[in-house]
Amino acid sequence: MQSLKLRSLLFYPPFSSSLLQSFLLSFSTASSSSPKTQYSKEATSLFDFLNSSFKLSKSQSIFISKRLSRTTLPQNPMSVINFFKQIGFSQTQIQTIIRQRSQVLFSDVDKTLRPKVDLFQQLGFQGSDLSGFISMYPTLLTASLKKQLVPSVEAVKKIVHNEKDLIQVLYKCGRLLPMYQLFVSNIAFLESCGIVGDQVLILLKRQSRLLSLPQSAVRNHVLQAVELGFHQNSRMLIHGLHTISSLSHKTFERKLDLIQSFGFSKDETLQMFKKAPTLLRVSDKKLKAGIEFFLHTVMLPKSVLANRPMILMYSIEDRVFPRYRVFQLLKSQNLCKVPSFVYVLCLPEEMFLNKYISKFKENTEALLIAYKGHHIAGGTM
Repeated sequence: MQSLKLRSLLFYPPFSSSLLQSFLLSFSTASSSSPKTQYSKEATSLFDFLNSSFKLSKSQSIFISKRLSRTTLPQNPMSVINFFKQIGFSQTQIQTIIRQRSQVLFSDVDKTLRPKVDLFQQLGFQGSDLSGFISMYPTLLTASLKKQLVPSVEAVKKIVHNEKDLIQVLYKCGRLLPMYQLFVSNIAFLESCGIVGDQVLILLKRQSRLLSLPQSAVRNHVLQAVELGFHQNSRMLIHGLHTISSLSHKTFERKLDLIQSFGFSKDETLQMFKKAPTLLRVSDKKLKAGIEFFLHTVMLPKSVLANRPMILMYSIEDRVFPRYRVFQLLKSQNLCKVPSFVYVLCLPEEMFLNKYISKFKENTEALLIAYKGHHIAGGTM
């Protein structure tokens, strides 16, 4: 019954701090004036509540149960939860924060939590953006404001010169903010390798996890990229590093083996990776379907695919198949001399439409059906 009472006090208005205080005080009173069995009974009640309502681990629930039963500030958990609700956090978001950072319940709202929230509000986070950001990265609430968060934010602002992009970048790299020393040392190391300016920004947006790794791991990734043929101070290094740090060694090798299974040599496969580092981040299914189509349907020589691996990144359903149908129709109707399918495939959309569909007014409808027929049949045209 007491656990149900606490549940209603915590999450359903109106909040009554005096009732919550009385309830929580009963734990400390029980521990000092009642038999040990009584304390255990009360603590178990609170443990059950924490475990079921917040889905905390057993160790977390025991820790909080003991702290709440002995705390000299029993109103503190209530003020923390009230604070989150007042600034727009949902019950689910509060539960997420407490599950991941249960010590937040013992924070001083005015001295600890509010200044951190103010920092992110000043950066532009408001409403659902604010609550979503903080609940995504609860460690922000337990990190040092002056030693970690403020200097980390300043470091990010030196990289992101466009204020409109700042919130987007912070959303991507929020996990880095409590890691100031590691964060800035990893950036300094990458800059020494020639990864500077907008290239660091690419990392923050796409692979911020790399900057949270121990510097020894970052060095190993850079070394692997160099060994595979990416040169320091080359603008391609950042893209190779992104892929290498995104995949496990086992997955990386499996992707290379998949390409080689179609008859490409190891050197050709590595050449494809160096020309299009993102290629190995696509699914095995997409990679296999693309290679099969170009080699077996288009009858493209392996040497062409090895030199133009980016075409494997195009959508098979929305670009490759439709343009191939147009290419075939243009050839069969002898409407014009088309240099090659690869040429047709790589044209920007507007140029492709003007050059190979709208230009042939008498055949526009047939060409358009060949190109967009799958969308027309699906009712999306």
